[in-house]
Amino acid sequence: MDIDTASETCTEVLDAISEAVIADRAFLETVLTGVLARGHVLLEDVPGTGKTLTARSVATALGLSFSRVQFTPDLLPADVTGTNIYDERERTFEFSPGPIFANVVLADEINRAPPKTQAALLEAMEEGQVTVDGETHQLPRPFFVIATQNPVEQEGTFTLPEAQVDRFVVKSAIGYPDLDGEVELLHRRAGRSEQSPSVERVLDRDTVAAIRRAPESVRVEDDLLEYMARLARETRTDRRVRIGVSPRGTQRLFEATRARAVIEGRAFVTPDDVKRVSQSVLAHRLVLTPDARVEDVRKSDVVDDVLGRVTVPTLE
Repeated sequence: MDIDTASETCTEVLDAISEAVIADRAFLETVLTGVLARGHVLLEDVPGTGKTLTARSVATALGLSFSRVQFTPDLLPADVTGTNIYDERERTFEFSPGPIFANVVLADEINRAPPKTQAALLEAMEEGQVTVDGETHQLPRPFFVIATQNPVEQEGTFTLPEAQVDRFVVKSAIGYPDLDGEVELLHRRAGRSEQSPSVERVLDRDTVAAIRRAPESVRVEDDLLEYMARLARETRTDRRVRIGVSPRGTQRLFEATRARAVIEGRAFVTPDDVKRVSQSVLAHRLVLTPDARVEDVRKSDVVDDVLGRVTVPTLE
């Protein structure tokens, strides 16, 4: 699929999702950027803002299978990946797939599950497979996780380990709608009998696979590659940061900027693409020092400062 066609297809998907989700267009573009970059998306926001609706709407618009896993403190890894069940008639064990066997998996309130269950997602998110009792099972293609967590309520939660947070290409928040958006939300609710809005299917599995290949043909100049690397390295030397962006994070920044260019309908990356995705790609990968946390330093502020310090290349 060429860039122009892919961009038009992305616009159709965003328009379809917007029919159900009242959210800033930039937020929906960030979610789609994660999908195009062949990664996973982490949404952190208070309850009731539309995180679950967003995940379900994305799956429906893309024409992909959808599964939701409600993470709780008593959730076991087998409840996510599946388990082998003994067939007494055949006297054999047969694998019963868990809810992770879907194209789009919503890991709802992922920080409520214990670390052992969270770790069960690591192999799936990185390798696209799960291993149960020594036997490996491939997940459907395409496969990506949209995880949510509530930043307000901390009782009975388990902070995601940095290794797992690093697996998410982008992290974003939907936020509250403005006044006009909230009024529009009520108008839409008054115009239907169901509580939740529906989304029209726009694509199918093959088309999704095609648009996810489109960023591979996007051109990135050498000075922009150096710009991305300098941004990542600058986070590692900031006095407020204990652990900066890893080389994996640098690669994800590269992949996200190419995906962003596709959404914009360009066959090349610009410095603005890098800036527009930097917050959602880099901020959640930072580990602040204890002093910075005491001083209420925000990770987003660190990324802003880094963007201000690193010289932006001039493209001719």
